[in-house]
Amino acid sequence: MFRFANPEYLYLLLLLPAVWILYFYGQWRNRRHMARMGRADVLQGLMPDVSRYKPGVKFFLQQLALLVLVFLAARPQMGAKLETVKRQGVEIMIALDVSNSMLAQDITPSRLERSKMMLSRLLDDLDDDKVGLIVFAGDAYVQLPITTDFVSAKMFLSNISPSMVPTQGTAIGSAIRLAMNSFTPDETADKAIIVITDGENHEDDAVAMAQEAAKRGIKVDVIGIGSPKGAPIPMNDQEGNFRKDRDGNVVITKLNEQMGQEIARAGEGLYVTADNTNGALRALLNEVEKMKKSEVESKVYSAYDEQFPLLAWIALALLLFDIFVLDTKNKLMKKVNFFDK
Repeated sequence: MFRFANPEYLYLLLLLPAVWILYFYGQWRNRRHMARMGRADVLQGLMPDVSRYKPGVKFFLQQLALLVLVFLAARPQMGAKLETVKRQGVEIMIALDVSNSMLAQDITPSRLERSKMMLSRLLDDLDDDKVGLIVFAGDAYVQLPITTDFVSAKMFLSNISPSMVPTQGTAIGSAIRLAMNSFTPDETADKAIIVITDGENHEDDAVAMAQEAAKRGIKVDVIGIGSPKGAPIPMNDQEGNFRKDRDGNVVITKLNEQMGQEIARAGEGLYVTADNTNGALRALLNEVEKMKKSEVESKVYSAYDEQFPLLAWIALALLLFDIFVLDTKNKLMKKVNFFDK
């Protein structure tokens, strides 16, 4: 596997076209000045030792050396092999509610955005564990299969929105069922499902699915997001309207703590209410710390070899060659006419 350790230096390649433009502009100005002094064939006879092509060759060598040096600065590396790495960790499937009610702003900046911020912090604190991500509303979908790649997990997390699930509702039971089937088969590490929702379950029997998870040895933790007082659901339009029912009344969505507590109790897990503090996150991390850790395997490219020595020798050779290519004709090579026209 090939990669650049410092790919940001590749942006320096954008300077090369500007350098070429300046070079050709300078050549054009030189020809204009020479034309003012006399005819080109006459002036060439007055400067018999000046080569027409060597300055261009020197410029090309310099640009080629500069190109190699940019790649050198970016540190090209080659992955020698794909290795199986064993670490001590647990497996966690996160089921995130993305129904429209999660857009309510009774928690800053909104229930959904607060959930994403909390999960991002959670991923920062997970070291050698595996994590997967499920989004659900009226249906549940695997957004990220269980993995140790927390960078990808964060990338997927940042793009989550209610539009990802076309069927609205809150099918917590479907999310728990899908999470149970998403763990690594025959893995001995403790497993947990973390459900983040406002608890407005209208679709299925989430309590029964949590009981089934507990029978399989999978703990179900629930984070209730929102406030019991509730809040309207923004329409995200320019007028700042809120969702209304069939009678034209503004819909108020409230945190259903009782539902969340029943699911957690059935799943032999923790229930905690999230607010504008980090209390829920700390409680969740404490629960993860109590879980039994075992060897978790993951495939990674290892033993990346630096490839810059070869590029360094090429750049040095080009620069040395440039030094020995003079602007004047080589008297020993006049008969060959190599670079001497």
